[in-house]
Amino acid sequence: MYDKNLVQDILNQILNATRTIQDRFSPIKSVDDFTNTPAGTEKLDAICMLVIAVGESLKNLDKITEKSLLARYPKVDWKGAMGMRDIITHHYFDIDAEQIFWVCEHQITPLAETIEQMLGEMD
Repeated sequence: MYDKNLVQDILNQILNATRTIQDRFSPIKSVDDFTNTPAGTEKLDAICMLVIAVGESLKNLDKITEKSLLARYPKVDWKGAMGMRDIITHHYFDIDAEQIFWVCEHQITPLAETIEQMLGEMD
């Protein structure tokens, strides 16, 4: 069995990061908003750092729970979320702004909702 308090702490960190990503992404309406201005590029960089943190935290969570927790929530592509961390970290200069835009638009909210569900079920 795993340390429930540690798992809850990690889940809360992930939830906070997803909320920050949502806040930073909210004014972005197209990929050009990331790529055409210095402010947009800064948002892209900041969001990428949080995606790295989320992916790393998910990897740690999966290890701590011996792969038992995330598997119970198949709505999220956990492998893909962890893989984004690897792509951004190891291929930073090759980051595709369109891919980050798509992830923010389609994956962050379901991830946040699932993390909230996990926390709710742990109480």
